[in-house]
Amino acid sequence: MTPKLDCVSVIAKDMAASLAFYRLMGLDVAAEADDQPHVEAVLPGGMRFMWDSVATVLSIDPGWTKPVGGNSVGLAFRCDDAADVDKTYAELTAAGYRGNKEPWDAFWGQRYATIEDPDGNTVDLFAPLD
Repeated sequence: MTPKLDCVSVIAKDMAASLAFYRLMGLDVAAEADDQPHVEAVLPGGMRFMWDSVATVLSIDPGWTKPVGGNSVGLAFRCDDAADVDKTYAELTAAGYRGNKEPWDAFWGQRYATIEDPDGNTVDLFAPLD
């Protein structure tokens, strides 16, 4: 059997704040999930995006500590077009999320921007340039 990637997971220090961010990114998560220790959203195509509270992770691995020194996993969300990258970045920063890199035209032919989720994970926004 060949393993198949099934999910991506975020460890959230504040579940409600993390879910609010990813709702703005278009993930469908019920409001009553805000106080749950584990949350899943099924994405188109069947892939899952999951969140676990720090307490849940510590109950599984009592020695877990938050990584330091940068990100080891990247998340990227495709936007409809270049203007949507700008709009989404502006909406997220206006909502109080930290922008890491304002939208720019990348040399590889995409409009690109980077923002942080509430747990400090970088999230890229991109769309092909016309």
